[in-house]
Amino acid sequence: MNVRSVADLGPDERAALFDRDAGVEAVRDDVRDIVSQVRQEGDVALRRFASEFDGVEVGNVDITDAAERAYDDLNDELVTAIEHAADNIRAFHERQVPEDWRETVDGRELGRRFRPLDSAGVYAPGGTAAYPSSALMGVIPAKVAGVEHVAVATPPAETINPVTLAAIHVAGADAVYQVGGAQAIAALAYGTETVSATDIVVGPGNRWVTAAKAEVRGDVAIDFLAGPSEVLVVADGTADPELVAADLVAQAEHDENASVVAVTDDEALAEAVVEAVDEQAAGREREAVIRSALDNDASAVLHARSMSEAVLFAEEYAAEHLSIQADDDEELLERIPSAGSVFLGPDSPVAAGDYATGTNHVLPTGGGARVTGGLSVDTFVRSTTVQRLSHDALADLSETVTTLAEAEGLEAHAESVRKRFED
Repeated sequence: MNVRSVADLGPDERAALFDRDAGVEAVRDDVRDIVSQVRQEGDVALRRFASEFDGVEVGNVDITDAAERAYDDLNDELVTAIEHAADNIRAFHERQVPEDWRETVDGRELGRRFRPLDSAGVYAPGGTAAYPSSALMGVIPAKVAGVEHVAVATPPAETINPVTLAAIHVAGADAVYQVGGAQAIAALAYGTETVSATDIVVGPGNRWVTAAKAEVRGDVAIDFLAGPSEVLVVADGTADPELVAADLVAQAEHDENASVVAVTDDEALAEAVVEAVDEQAAGREREAVIRSALDNDASAVLHARSMSEAVLFAEEYAAEHLSIQADDDEELLERIPSAGSVFLGPDSPVAAGDYATGTNHVLPTGGGARVTGGLSVDTFVRSTTVQRLSHDALADLSETVTTLAEAEGLEAHAESVRKRFED
């Protein structure tokens, strides 16, 4: 990495930073074929794809009992950490549960009621790194919302990560399946002999998972289409370059396609961050992944001519994770509406939110934060409007309704009101 100027970014450099691509289109045709085979062949297709893609011969697709055993066998330190994180996540999401309401105005009793979806499917990634935290983040909001049946799919392996399985159990999942990739999304969406179809499919994953969510969207609900993970650190001259670098390196650890960006109005800080990033990446267990992420075109340390320019960059970027390490962080926060999750101050590392503050780490990427938020209780709830009119209230509205209905050429609509006033 080296320091670049925001003002001097060329069209290709801006495209790399702002048009962050999940890589969905490149695999769409293959994913469509996988989804089709799962719909047609069910468990047979799941086992064949497990052998082909994961190198695992799957016997029982349903491994719900294995999750409970993994919890029982896990060491006390890990159990305590999982349960502590789960408690915080549950408490945060309980604050989100909406309440039914009714109000009467001029004889019109109007309201809204909220009811959970009947079932939800959660994808918990595996692959180059296992993510027990993603199981907590996906299952707990659904259970807090009141979803009756929550199923988790996680990729098969000769030995599935026991911490992931234990986290799934702690979160309260009702069923656990060893199936990964696009085939897992298809199974959760349409069902197989073993896997029950669900009303919504949520959770992060690679481009195959994302492409599959795009494919099934419309037949079932999804949360959103998410690409590689990303962080943007907005910093001023008061920031500690070692801490800024630590957040960049931590995010780069996820995936070689991760986007890690820092922007500051202090050129000396920018130079110090670049140096610290290089030093902190050295010797890490996943150093190769980290350096690939740091070197990709979507990662950068940027010098802005002012904090106003940095703020404009941040708002256009609409980061999945936004860290503000600056003296006036609250003021800057108000000027950046678009972000998936925000981390204020030097003692709020993104990693804390990834695991244990209680906020959800399943978040929109690729600029999606401009139009949507992260996974929440709202994701698993449907709303219904309710109304009851008194006769007098309908009389007050009758002329308005009949006039508009007739203007639209809907005579029967108008007549349905008049009928209620016939002698």
